[in-house]
Amino acid sequence: MAECVTRVELSVSCQNLLDRDLGSRSDPLCVLLQEAGGGRWAELDRTERIKNCQSPEFCKKLVVDYYFEKVQKLKFGVYDIDNKSFDLSDDDYLGGIECTLGQVVSSAVLTRPLELKQGKPAGKGTITISAEEVKDTRVVCLEIEAQNLDKKDFLGKSDPFLEFHKQSDAGTWQLVYRSEVIKNCLNPCWRKFSVPLQTFCGGDFNKPIKVQCADHDSDGSHDLIGMFETNLTQLQKASDNSLVEFECIHPEKKQKKKSYKNSGIIRIKSCKIETEYSFLDYVMGGCQINFTVGVDFTGSNGDPKSPDSLHYISPDGINEYLIAIWSVGSVVQDYDTDKLFPAFGFGAQVPPSWQVSHEFALNFNPSNPYCQGIQGIVDAYRQILPQIRLYGPTNFSPIINHVARFAAHSVQQGTASQYFVLLIITDGEITDLDQTRQAVVNASKLPMSIIIVGVGEADFKAMEFLDGDNGVLKSLTGEPAARDIVQFVPFRQFKNAPQEALSQVVLAEVPKQLVSYYKWQGWPPVKLREAK
Repeated sequence: MAECVTRVELSVSCQNLLDRDLGSRSDPLCVLLQEAGGGRWAELDRTERIKNCQSPEFCKKLVVDYYFEKVQKLKFGVYDIDNKSFDLSDDDYLGGIECTLGQVVSSAVLTRPLELKQGKPAGKGTITISAEEVKDTRVVCLEIEAQNLDKKDFLGKSDPFLEFHKQSDAGTWQLVYRSEVIKNCLNPCWRKFSVPLQTFCGGDFNKPIKVQCADHDSDGSHDLIGMFETNLTQLQKASDNSLVEFECIHPEKKQKKKSYKNSGIIRIKSCKIETEYSFLDYVMGGCQINFTVGVDFTGSNGDPKSPDSLHYISPDGINEYLIAIWSVGSVVQDYDTDKLFPAFGFGAQVPPSWQVSHEFALNFNPSNPYCQGIQGIVDAYRQILPQIRLYGPTNFSPIINHVARFAAHSVQQGTASQYFVLLIITDGEITDLDQTRQAVVNASKLPMSIIIVGVGEADFKAMEFLDGDNGVLKSLTGEPAARDIVQFVPFRQFKNAPQEALSQVVLAEVPKQLVSYYKWQGWPPVKLREAK
């Protein structure tokens, strides 16, 4: 494994973006891509979308692992987002730049003109990127409310939100957090939030922090209610039995009116410093990743003896199913000490009774479905193909529930010691979508992730629905998933890409999903690494 030297946090702002919206200004979002080889780009991260703004300062930081020994080619793309879909291909492109992470890191602040394509400027649009090394794993957790804020809206009260800015070494203010908007309320209570300590104040508890409270306007022209300056040392005085209060002051009103007191009171209900653990903290702390494979043997794959079948093994010994098993398995196996992987098939008629089964062991040994290493899964797959009849329907829920039972059992230990990754490789539409939705929602409360690789040319709409990128997945009864645990990738996008490209994209979400589960449970790594 390449040793990641450090993590880098990128702050992005833009000036003078093109205007693509009729009657209003653009709603920009910035996406960060990294070259994944073979002319392909893989998305690493994206900012929030800011409505009606030509010169946005994005609040969400883009986090990149920095490998000193690699040239990491990056592409920043700015889009005008006018819909809820995660896919950016249907959104207007406002321009982008290509550079290397080395260029960003070495120039502290990088400002470049945006281009629609090489050599074609995007109007007067520019992008500014600044980099900061993430050295501290602590986070600042804050709960804040306000009282008696000024009324700013002619027909209503105010729609207040907060912005926190830290002072840079050069004296300029940099946005570190923007809260949600609370509609029509002069005594708002914002939801609890956390910001990495590094982002919040660079780890300096006395660094000036400017807090602004403003009234949100949908056209982007927000009105300042008031502001104050503080630092983390002062904020930390807040505890369960004593709130810290700040007067919210509007500078112009204070100058004009002698009788002016304030524009409301901002109250810090609690301010705590907590430690945020990384994926490596958990893995190096003894967390085992258990890998299970589920293979689709339904009739729609075609007769395995026919060269146009997805299960046909070519003269060089491969097909799309085998490539997916190899490329994903070869990465995951490094995190599992016993290298024993359960592997199952579904949707086939199985001897001797020729009943359709939706979770049969690939090695035909239900009491011990484990294969030795990835090669063991491949061997079992090759041996079973001529012995079964491809049939149907395509039911996912049995195999998801099978792995979930093991994950539920491991939870009883109450430690971050076991995490489960299920790889399902399939050629098409799910028959038991409602049961699968329920199975995924149940599994979202367990230490597991589900990766679905779609092979062949089918329409994979249902898979994209399960991958909660377009909004939170809900069960049929309306229960939302506790976390987004499904990652769907169509194999056809990787036909001509290098083998590692598939595993990089497929596994990109797993570290975040693992950390999010243990954070939700409040479980630290089993063995804490020595602080360097």
